[in-house]
Amino acid sequence: MIIKILGSGCKKCVALGENAKRAAIDAGKQAELVKATDFAEIAAYDVMSTPGLVIDEKLVSSGKVLTAQKIEKLL
Repeated sequence: MIIKILGSGCKKCVALGENAKRAAIDAGKQAELVKATDFAEIAAYDVMSTPGLVIDEKLVSSGKVLTAQKIEKLL
């Protein structure tokens, strides 16, 4: 499983990354966490507001910091 965090590396992006990592651990999933900061790559997912969360190439959230519990449900 590949989890991508889309954003500039701001505080919200970092928080979403930490929550995603925690969610994967709590769910017992093997996941690779990737941070995408390139604007062209972010725009390719039609994200207009960061941070964005992509799980296995599917955009599941943008513009908000999901809790680890909410991310775990998406996994």
